[in-house]
This record gives sequence, C-alpha cells and structure tokens, in this order.
Amino acid sequence: MAPDVTTGALGGSLQRFLRWDVLVGVLLVLVFAGGLTGSPQFGNIDNLSFALGDLGEIALIALAMTLLVVAAEVDLSVASVLGLSSALVGNLWDAGWAIETIIPLVVVVGALCGLVNGLLVTRLGLPSLAVTIGTMALYRGLAYVVLGDRAVAGFPQQFTDLAVNDVPGTFIPYPVMLFVVLAAVTGVVLHATGFGRSLFAIGAQVEAAHFAGIRVKRIKLILFVVASVVAAFAGVIYTFRYGSARADNGSGLEMAVIAAVLLGGVDFDGGKGTLGGVIAGVLLIGLLRNLLMLNDVSTEIQSIVTGLLLVISVITPRLVAAVRQRRRTPTLTTQPTPEG
Repeated sequence: MAPDVTTGALGGSLQRFLRWDVLVGVLLVLVFAGGLTGSPQFGNIDNLSFALGDLGEIALIALAMTLLVVAAEVDLSVASVLGLSSALVGNLWDAGWAIETIIPLVVVVGALCGLVNGLLVTRLGLPSLAVTIGTMALYRGLAYVVLGDRAVAGFPQQFTDLAVNDVPGTFIPYPVMLFVVLAAVTGVVLHATGFGRSLFAIGAQVEAAHFAGIRVKRIKLILFVVASVVAAFAGVIYTFRYGSARADNGSGLEMAVIAAVLLGGVDFDGGKGTLGGVIAGVLLIGLLRNLLMLNDVSTEIQSIVTGLLLVISVITPRLVAAVRQRRRTPTLTTQPTPEG
C-alpha cells in the first residue's frame, strides 16, 4: 500500500509547528497582544524602549550562555562577573582612571574569570554546575572587596547616554542594537559553521565528538572565556545605564539568563536548541517583567514568575519526549496459540 503523501506532509508541518521554539514564539506574540489590550501604557513607545533596555544585559549574556548550554555546560557565575565588573568600574573611576582605560581592563578581568572557570572544568574534569556555583560566590565576594558597600556615580555623560538613549529614528536602545548585531553573528556561528556543528556534537555525545577529532576541551575553555567577557562588558553597560557602580549590581540575573535560554528550547543536557528560540525566550521574559511592573507587581512576584518559567522550560520538553518515546515503543501483545 502506497504511503499517504498528503497525510505525511500535514504531519511534517504539524511537527514543525509543535517545535518548542515555535510555540515560545507564538506565546510571545500572544503576550504582546495581551499587553496591548490589557494595559494602556504597554504600547507606548517610551515604555517599549524601556522594556527593551531593561533586558539588554540579559539578552547579551544569553547569547554566550546559549553556546555553553548547547555544549552541555553552564555558567552560574555570569551575574557575579557582571557585579565584579561594575565594582571595578566604580573603584577605578573613583581613583581617577579614564573610562577608555577602564573598559579594556575590565574586559581582561572578565576573560581571566572565564579562564578560571574553564580550566577547572576542562583540566580538572569538575562539573560546571558545581564549579560556577563556587565561583559565583567567589567573584561576588571579590566585588565587595574591590568596592565594599559604596556606590560610585558621576560617570561621563557621553557613556551614560550611550547606555540609555535610543538609536536615532527608532525606539531601540544602543545596547539592544549591539545585541542585534551580536545575535546575527552568533546565529551564523551556531547554525552555519563547523564550529557550531562541533558544539551540537559535543552536547549530544562528548565521547563521540572527541573520537571524531573535535578539540572538546579547547572549545569548552573558549566558551567559558567568551561567557565571562560578555558578562564583564554587560557589567559596564549595566553600570552606565543605572549611573551607579555597586558590588551587588546584577544579583540574581543569572536565573533570568538561564530561564531565557531554556525557555527558548535549548536542552539543558546539550545538543539541541536554536538561537531564534532563545531570542523569543529573552523577549518573552522581558515583556512579562514589564507587564508585571506596569501592574505594580512586586519584584518578589516577578522572581517567582521567572522561577516558574525556568521550571516549566526544564520539565515540559522532558515530558513531551517521554510521551513520544512511549508512543514509539511497540506494545507487546499475547498471540493466541493454535488449538489442536
């Protein structure tokens, strides 16, 4: 009997539509439409600009985190690197250093933080979750050593303006435009280069990737360095956007980053995911946070929502995979025995 071509095509289209990242994109559109109808301030250009700017640092760090999670690793220290970066900016500015000198130095410190993470994971074979929980506390502690409980302000206006102003003729802040450019580069690297294919191979089966000639340890080390460099630069933007350098800047931000990555469909076990889904996840979290703020919902409730999204994004794909596996497993039936 010939296969039903029409049914197969419809099944393939339905399968593509039911992909997790596509569903997140649909949910993003629904939330945006609900915001427009449910809150008169939501669709205001100034509010949309604020909402985009408010997730700028999360979006930037999520790009690097996506590469790490695809390779079956994670970095929980990114928010602490951001805080250490902010503390260094404040301390050095207060000591009379020029911003043009401070920024490269802060980026170098970020690279060193990533190097420590990467070496502990790749050379000592320690799990990245445990390593970066430890360095999360370490780097945050260093931030307090550098700046203490002080808050430093009074940064040059040309830098603070770049962190908060929109690109002329748009409602898109400069940091978000930087994210757009980096997202395009990251998308090409992840989905259209041999390096990106190597990341998926490492995440899917690290031993097979090693035997295929992929430099697994070197690639993972590079990813940890890139994640911390991006986090350090995001700390500079964060400091200028708020006009204040503090050691506790960015506290808890790592949860929003990881929630956005997993919500976007990247498998926490590695080997699966799309950057488009992550971008949709970042925007979805940003819009939800903005809607909650407009409705005077406390930051504690906002944290609860982010946590719920993180739990849902981890559990749901596994439930779906379990159901699919169960449907594919043939059911054993008892055959009747012939009489006689």
